[in-house]
Amino acid sequence: MAKVFYTERDIEDLARRGVKSLVVGEDVVVTDLAREKARRLGVELLSERDSRPASAPARPYISELPSPAASEPAPKPAASSGDLETRVYSAVKGKLGDQVDDALLRTIVKRVLKSLGRG
Repeated sequence: MAKVFYTERDIEDLARRGVKSLVVGEDVVVTDLAREKARRLGVELLSERDSRPASAPARPYISELPSPAASEPAPKPAASSGDLETRVYSAVKGKLGDQVDDALLRTIVKRVLKSLGRG
């Protein structure tokens, strides 16, 4: 089935006609600018699945429940950047398993640590 796209102008037109909400399903794409315009104009974007506000794109990798690690004390600083790199790699690999290429994961971890001044 063809997707329906809503742009910033479409949202303006809906608001001008007095529309207060828009149901957004799998076949509906709302651009980022349109989402922002809807928020500013008071047009509520509702998810077709559960009628919750669809204020941002669905991100299934973000859990609605807080992570158990969020309530745990922060880990002690790593002894070295190599140790931190190994710990981060192991944690991500433990979560993703074989879904990620080992070489790519190592490269990503190194780049992130370097950008944080830890590598």
